[in-house]
Amino acid sequence: MTRSEVRPIEIPADALVVLTGPSGSGKSTFARRHFASDEVLSSDAFRERILGDARDQREKEEVFRRLHAVADTRLRDGLLTVVDATNVVPWDRQALLRLAERHGRPAVAIIFDLPLEQCLAANAARPGRVVPALVVRRQWRSMRRSLSYFAAEGFHAVHTLTSIVEIDRAEVRLLS
Repeated sequence: MTRSEVRPIEIPADALVVLTGPSGSGKSTFARRHFASDEVLSSDAFRERILGDARDQREKEEVFRRLHAVADTRLRDGLLTVVDATNVVPWDRQALLRLAERHGRPAVAIIFDLPLEQCLAANAARPGRVVPALVVRRQWRSMRRSLSYFAAEGFHAVHTLTSIVEIDRAEVRLLS
């Protein structure tokens, strides 16, 4: 890939990174490709650990309480913290932004704003955990409605990826 094809995403090494997008938009794949596994706090992984099933939505409050507790500790210690969850509504992001603010850490949003049809197709092709199409549509609409809020929410930087090509060209650069 040439330099002109690369889509740089600069992230301070002590930042909170909030991945945002509907199910099937590529957040988890992006996280695996660009971040170390210990840096990524996945809501699915927390559900799996706590409830034994990543699809189980019964204990959302408890899952996110624990995810936020780990994020709080990592941010306190100045560690890069990547939250892999849909984060499609402003109040979910606000709870995370408060953690970053508490510890004086920058927050970076990476938005996966792909066409709905691509998210639905990718979700349907997932091995194992398929989210109902109705839920993916609702997540996508919620994200689209909140796109204009990101700049005012308090993020240090907002990066929006609008295609598979942009996602593939993304190159995360950690700033010390």
